[in-house]
Order: sequence, then C-alpha cells, then structure tokens
Amino acid sequence: MNIFRNSFLLFCCMVSTAAFGATGFTLAAEKTRTNSIGMEFILIPSGSFTMGSDENFAKASDDEKPQHRVSISKPFYLGKYEVTQAQWEAVMGNNPSNFKGGNNPVEQVSWDDAQEFIRRLNRQEGHSRYRLPTEAEWEYAARAGSAGVYSFGDDAAQLETYAWYGERNSGATHPVGRKQPDARGLHDMYGNVWEWVQDWFAEEYYSYSPSVDPAGPASGSQRVIRGGGWNNSASNCRSAYRYYYPPDGSAILLGFRLVLSL
Repeated sequence: MNIFRNSFLLFCCMVSTAAFGATGFTLAAEKTRTNSIGMEFILIPSGSFTMGSDENFAKASDDEKPQHRVSISKPFYLGKYEVTQAQWEAVMGNNPSNFKGGNNPVEQVSWDDAQEFIRRLNRQEGHSRYRLPTEAEWEYAARAGSAGVYSFGDDAAQLETYAWYGERNSGATHPVGRKQPDARGLHDMYGNVWEWVQDWFAEEYYSYSPSVDPAGPASGSQRVIRGGGWNNSASNCRSAYRYYYPPDGSAILLGFRLVLSL
C-alpha cells in the first residue's frame, strides 16, 4: 500500500511540475494555455492550406499570387488576442500607445520593439518559445479552415461581426475580444490593428517559396504586416492580403500577436 501511495504522490508531483513548473504556464484546457501575465493561447494544429489569392480574384494584388499549397508541419499556439497595452506594460514598463486602454491592443510599436518584448518575455518565463508567427502560419490560422476570402466565407458584409475596420469603426482601436471569434476561437485576426509577422517582404516571394513551413526571404528592407487595421477597408482585411512596413517603423494602427512554440 505504501509503495502504491508513494508512486501516486510522485505521479501527482510530476504532473504538477509539468503544468505549473519551469515553463511558468498553467494548463487551462487541452487546447489552450495561459501564461504568467494572462496571455491566452489557442492550439493551432498542423495541416495544409491554399495560400494567397486566385488569379481571377479582382481585388487581389500581384504579391498575393500565385496561389499555392502550403503545409504547416508542426502545431503551435497562437495568441487568442492581439498583445494588449497592459501585457506590454507588464513586460516593458511603459505604454507607447496612442489610444490608451489597458485591454486595447498595444500600438505604435515597431517590429524591433516587438522583438525586444519577446526577448524580455522569454527571459521572464524562463524559455525561448515566444516569437512572431511566420506569414504562412498567420494566414493558415486566420483562414480557420476556410478557402474563402475571409474565415467566415466571401461576404464582406459579415465582416463587421468579426472586425473593427474602416467602414464600421469609430476612429480608434478597441478592447480586444469584443467582436465574434473565428472558428478557431481567435479574435481580431482582421482589423483593430495590423499585426507584425516574422518574415521579410518580397513581392514575388510566392513564386519561389517552399511548400513546407515557408519562412520568407532571407533578407529585405521591409517586414510583412497582416490583417488590416481599424481604419482600413474590408478589402485590406482579407486573409490573403499582404502589406509591409520598415522594421524600425511604428504606427497608431500597428501591433502584433505572439506564437508560443511547442
């Protein structure tokens, strides 16, 4: 009996360490995680999708073509929300945002600033698993299994249910999570603020990108941003829409969300 009891207690201790120990994470449910500053993450499974826009789609830019098949070989956790001002301040000790609000997305942060946030958060949590999503990971997550223009289909009239954007916006950012989530449970993948991703930008990249885990060009002068912002049109808030910004630049409609690697 004592042997059984001791084995059971050892098992419980191991489970507790795995869930709450060196990583600093609490396991809220099998498909979600929450870290020490309250950032929530949703598990995105591995899989394949069609990236970019069809040649015949009238609103597509040249840099969204050619449409091509991409495989994401490993699952990952993606932030349920864009990084908020309160979360930024908890790590960085300041708030650079123009539209103040603890639960609003942080903005006026450059790609370089986001990298510094990631470095400090990784150090705070005792690992190196936080990073920006690749452009392919971002689009894969944003599509939520849909091949349509948006995660919910092709009807732009429905976008106001999911996004703060130009036609339906009051001229500022809004607290995260106020709009309906997509099928994966992610909020504000469209609108509110543009989101930095990891990749360098190249207009012709889709013509030569690898089919498995593309990570963008090896170098460049601009970084990719995705998702559209609070003052953009519905066309700029599509799953496939790409834009770019200098990595040391910042703007009042530009923020980010994080990946937590497995």
